[in-house]
Amino acid sequence: MKREQAWREQNGQTHMPLYDKLEQYGNSDYYPYHMPGHKRKKCGSLPEQILKADITEIDGFDNLHEAAGVLRAAQETANALYCSEETFFLVNGSTAGILSAISAVVSEKGHLLIVRNSHKSVYHAAYLRHLRLSYLYPAVNEMFGFGEAVTPEAVRAALDSEPDIEAVLIVTPTYEGRIANVKEIAESVHAKGIPLIVDEAHGAHLGFAEGFAESSCTAGADIVIHSVHKTLPAMTQTALLHINGKRVDRERVKRFLRIYQTSSPSYVLMASICDAMEFLKKNAADAFAVFRRQYMQMLEDLKACRELCFPSADDIVSGVQDIGKLIIGTKTGMRGQWLYDTLREKYHLQCEMAAGKYCLAMFTVADGAEAYERMTQALLEIDALLNESCFRSGQCQIAVSQQRTEKSLAVKQGEIRVPFCEAWDSEWNLKHFSEAVGCAVGEFINLYPPGTPILVPGEILTEELYDRIRSYQEQNLNLQGLVKKEGEDFIKVLEY
Repeated sequence: MKREQAWREQNGQTHMPLYDKLEQYGNSDYYPYHMPGHKRKKCGSLPEQILKADITEIDGFDNLHEAAGVLRAAQETANALYCSEETFFLVNGSTAGILSAISAVVSEKGHLLIVRNSHKSVYHAAYLRHLRLSYLYPAVNEMFGFGEAVTPEAVRAALDSEPDIEAVLIVTPTYEGRIANVKEIAESVHAKGIPLIVDEAHGAHLGFAEGFAESSCTAGADIVIHSVHKTLPAMTQTALLHINGKRVDRERVKRFLRIYQTSSPSYVLMASICDAMEFLKKNAADAFAVFRRQYMQMLEDLKACRELCFPSADDIVSGVQDIGKLIIGTKTGMRGQWLYDTLREKYHLQCEMAAGKYCLAMFTVADGAEAYERMTQALLEIDALLNESCFRSGQCQIAVSQQRTEKSLAVKQGEIRVPFCEAWDSEWNLKHFSEAVGCAVGEFINLYPPGTPILVPGEILTEELYDRIRSYQEQNLNLQGLVKKEGEDFIKVLEY
């Protein structure tokens, strides 16, 4: 112990960033008679540098679930950066934060108000706690067909009509980058004496520079969940949960974090969170200024496009649209999957996702000039192709059948035959998909990404939804929830 204490004092361990301390410990002469089994040695193909940083909760490196040393200091650095009162590291992604937040603030079998296009983890939390759900249905973006951010008016109306709601959960920015008025929504929610949870998984970069929307941490939300890995330079699966105010029982949040997170948190992932926080602390203002300038210049250059369409730069200036989410659609009705495939196969540009009317490319503070130059050049060339007269006459290599009106990705209000939690536990049968219209489904049907349900268990498969799902299949979008059986599509339907 004396030797270890001397090593810690010599290397300033109590003040050093986690990733530096892991590197120094990995290079020390301490032999690991503890987990993990690779013993910080290269045994397979993984680089030794990663393995040296992969440790368990040994002396001097704290414990995430009872943080009192280096990890507590790291979390305090994060909550200072985000101006929150308390912050917790998440190594099971934002999913663990969503599960913990909902479980902590809503009583078992209680009533939760959510946006209908919430991530599937929200529904999983409701299922685990047997919650009753009410939905907010955002308006549909007419140009692209995705859901807009939820409005304060919609939240107020729902709260006035259902007084037993115990908490509200909204998503902002949405997957496509639409931003809600969190400050006004928070005021309405707090007027009812209940907490507001904001799934801000796609907004860990907000609030750090002029020209970016305000973070929900400073806009009045009680709990905010950030996916650090989505929009900041951090490794996949890293996230944060922030708490503000007195409406949330913090001990309950901690309890559920211990339940939903692994008892063996990865120090490599936690070091990645620390590294991202250090980046923000040292570089945020300048780096985000460059980010905004490059992104806005790309939008300016893309104004030359005649057939492709993008969110307006005015939406960014007004705070309706987040910087970095480039929605790429066409005025000619070309499928989003065609745009996605063309960018990937011809230009080696891998986008985030494809939808019916558009594809989505994500830019972050880590992108340099090459990212903007390559995307701009590719889109200008694609636009020129779409503008050729041969395309108008249907004689070029692009199939005429691909020109069509695509189904909207936005979730519209549907008919609920059985409450969700009851439905997911109910008996079901497999029925041929073509014969299931009018039936209540027994499983989620969704596109992934983004992971928001088209159908929730207990909802009716309408003719419109049937046509939409068939359209997604024709476009080879990543549809989840149907069952393949001897080459045919079946769906789980409830015995009601």
